[in-house]
Amino acid sequence: MTAAVPASALAAAEAARRARRAKLVKTIGIFLLIAIVLVIMLFPFYWMVLTSLRSQVDNVSRVPVWWFTPTWENYQNVISRNNFLTFTWNSFVVAALSTAIGLVLGLPAAYSIARFKQDGLALAILIARLTPYITYLVPWYLAFRALGLIDTYLALTLTHLIVGMPLIVWIMISFFEGVPQDLEEAAFVDGATRIGAFVRVILPLSTPGIVAASILAFIFSWNQFLFSLVLSGPNTRPVPVAVFNFISYGQIDFGGLGAAAVMITLPVLILTLVIQRWIVTGLTMGAVKG
Repeated sequence: MTAAVPASALAAAEAARRARRAKLVKTIGIFLLIAIVLVIMLFPFYWMVLTSLRSQVDNVSRVPVWWFTPTWENYQNVISRNNFLTFTWNSFVVAALSTAIGLVLGLPAAYSIARFKQDGLALAILIARLTPYITYLVPWYLAFRALGLIDTYLALTLTHLIVGMPLIVWIMISFFEGVPQDLEEAAFVDGATRIGAFVRVILPLSTPGIVAASILAFIFSWNQFLFSLVLSGPNTRPVPVAVFNFISYGQIDFGGLGAAAVMITLPVLILTLVIQRWIVTGLTMGAVKG
């Protein structure tokens, strides 16, 4: 005769089955949640690409057109008729200059805050970053107009500093706080000044954070719209403002708008994918050190 299975063993097996089912349900739920979030985030980009490849007739159709013959005419019009490459160059120049100046000013500021516990300065920089950009716009416009700096790289670069420099400062504070002061003291013993120790010891050890902060500051400047809309002109108009060329009073060129949006997004997307390791490493190390 078969021996009876103890009740405790049956209960343990049932508990194990319930645990496996609960784990399976949890895993499926997590994947569904991730899928939903990805769809919500990626669908606008998918639709943007579709719009850039459709004709104007398909784009203005009341019924969404999913199957169509792709056309590159929208991209050709963006490049040839709207001087889009010049606008792209303007965006690159302003973003690169504002990021470079932001590093020159922001790295010493972050080091000073980290080493000398200047919480008031840190708070002031944070408030400057959180203040709505429209607050700065009118004073800057009046000042730059008086100085004859409207439609110049200098005006756009200076205004974009309020976008990138606070970001650089706050990312780098945690990095500099994580660098042992013993290394600086050893440099002082060897005859280095504080500036020399900062340049030769602190900055090399903080390279991942500097790279991450630079990339994020560049991207934020590249995407800046409000300052560029008011302070730029025909000579310095960047790509976010140039998109307005496809919007007129009587008609919106949806295909051109989609193609321009793709061309604006593509450089930043490629840059992010290429150096995403630096961004993740930099932000993670800063968070751990802080």
